[in-house]
Amino acid sequence: MTESGKFTLTRAERAVFGLRALYESRGYERFKVNKFEEYDFYAGCKSFLTSESVLTFTDSTGRLMALKPDVTLSIVKNAGRDGRDVTKVYYNESVYRDYGDGNGFREITQTGLECIGAVDAAAVGEAVSLAGRSLDVIASGRKTLLAVSHMGVVSGILRSAGADPALFGELLGFMEKRNSPEIRRAAAEAGLPGDAVEKLIALSAVYGSPDEVRDELYSICGDDAALDELFGILGSLDPDVKEKIKIDFSVGGDMNYYTGIVFRGYLDGIPKSVLSGGAYDGLLRGMGKKDGGIGFAVSTDLLESYRPKDGGDRETFRLVADR
Repeated sequence: MTESGKFTLTRAERAVFGLRALYESRGYERFKVNKFEEYDFYAGCKSFLTSESVLTFTDSTGRLMALKPDVTLSIVKNAGRDGRDVTKVYYNESVYRDYGDGNGFREITQTGLECIGAVDAAAVGEAVSLAGRSLDVIASGRKTLLAVSHMGVVSGILRSAGADPALFGELLGFMEKRNSPEIRRAAAEAGLPGDAVEKLIALSAVYGSPDEVRDELYSICGDDAALDELFGILGSLDPDVKEKIKIDFSVGGDMNYYTGIVFRGYLDGIPKSVLSGGAYDGLLRGMGKKDGGIGFAVSTDLLESYRPKDGGDRETFRLVADR
């Protein structure tokens, strides 16, 4: 509160109000989830989580409970369809995670949305568009970037090569770091054919706007349904959203859950992604559901942690490509 008695909103609070208005304008309804669930629920979905560490406690009935480390899982479990083909909800919630950086568990504030049900190409395009527009809402004049890839492109190469699914996560980790020597080593140890290895290495080096890298990607992958889907989605976006997009196959996720487009959003001056999401049909199938789903979360607390520096436009976007 200021000396005049008026409340002053933080940058994060202003961002939340802006995001809520954006999502409600597109027909998304507010969804409130519990702060905790039974631990067994999260234990069965650990590979979907950022960290396997979950903060637990025993309630008065003796049940082992967990403070929620993820909102998407709770919404998928609890959101009803109410006869609708698609459930469109947004949230503003806290999650509790240990990022393994030595600082222990942290409460992280997120605002995001989920679209679950008969999710078609139009719904996916809308979600990607809203991710781009969410960056505009929170940017405060900074430059923005939305880095995208498609899990189906990478999984298609690996499955065609006969790779053991247990190897997928390790190779994706090396692709995220653009670590060609380790990709070669792991692939060689697994006996993958050389052409598949070269495709993975070439994919991990791709970075540019959809128009800039389209021919390069098709020369790497040939005719590819997942690549067709990716360019179909990006081609449906409004020009002001499309202009902030870079295709970057170092952006990935667990192939057991993320099956389609995945993306991360960045603001100039913040060396971490402030937005992340994607299509998670695999997660839903793993929970016995036939629905499709796509969503993303904005880490609004990062807006308070990093302040714009005076005296210049420091370009940090290539962190996504160069890390």
